[in-house]
Amino acid sequence: MSLKKMNPALITVLAVILIFATTSCEKLKLKNLQANHYFTNANQAFSEQKYRDAIENYEKALELNPNLVQAHRFLGESYKAVYNPGVETERNMERADKALEALKKAYEISPENEAIIHSLADMYDKLRNFEEAEKLFLKILEMNPTNMSNYYVVAEFYKRYAGGESEEEEEGETAENGEKTPFEKAEQMYLRRIELEPENPQGYAYIAQFYEDLDPTIARVDRAYYYHDLRTQLEPENPRAWLSKGVNRWAKAFRLQNRLTRQQRLQTAKAGEQALLKASELDPKYPEPYSWLSVIYQSVLAKIDPDRAQRYIEDGQMYIERYKEAREAEAERQRLEEELKK
Repeated sequence: MSLKKMNPALITVLAVILIFATTSCEKLKLKNLQANHYFTNANQAFSEQKYRDAIENYEKALELNPNLVQAHRFLGESYKAVYNPGVETERNMERADKALEALKKAYEISPENEAIIHSLADMYDKLRNFEEAEKLFLKILEMNPTNMSNYYVVAEFYKRYAGGESEEEEEGETAENGEKTPFEKAEQMYLRRIELEPENPQGYAYIAQFYEDLDPTIARVDRAYYYHDLRTQLEPENPRAWLSKGVNRWAKAFRLQNRLTRQQRLQTAKAGEQALLKASELDPKYPEPYSWLSVIYQSVLAKIDPDRAQRYIEDGQMYIERYKEAREAEAERQRLEEELKK
């Protein structure tokens, strides 16, 4: 149909619609430009840790464009940054509510965004809402099961709830409903990571650190040592792996001395000494093994063996000097590197 044959009234209506649509598009375009301006300002403030300024600008951006998913996310992150976990004042809890509201909105808009899921899970974790946080952390794992770092993230989440459990609770003896304890769930995640990458020494380092970060017991410290040992088998030339073994044996001989016989302490300390000597042999410029050799000689071996105490004290002092020399050499090397960069 040509314009000549169209009803004049219909042409007028179409013209009005076109003008209105054009005007609306222009207004929408302007709003989006203004929203982007506030969003940019908010990001700058967030990067400078000026969270209150960031909150103000993110909120202005969202008034103009409610679909800016990253503005919702970082508005939540900004409120999270000014929230003080464990403080239940009205103002502080309002910040928590605002953080949750923004992050839940971001999740609603983009439910498959892993970073947003992690942000929301982290906020629930800060509020000690274990069940909601667990659901989201496990969703991240389900979405990307081949990403090894996700197992570590989930394990660390469980680990934060495992610290107060007794050894019996760790083994699940008190779980009448068959539910695994946070300790067992964390352990399962670390082991799963090792199962998926058995040749990666980092997985063994992670699970060893897990046991060592809990309140020390003989069982936990020995479990950590087992995985430290497996790590040195995978990378026998890594002095840091041997250092970890040595420090672990010192921890058992010194921190758990009241639970060990004299002979057990001596054997444990000697094993630590051999691991630390191996670390210093692999890298004579590495300072830390010397420091820990001094500690194990003076805090354990000198007290276990009074007849040789003076010798251990003297050897400990010798290793303190070596430690200082290695540290000075390392500082000088770093200084020269900085000068070369300039």
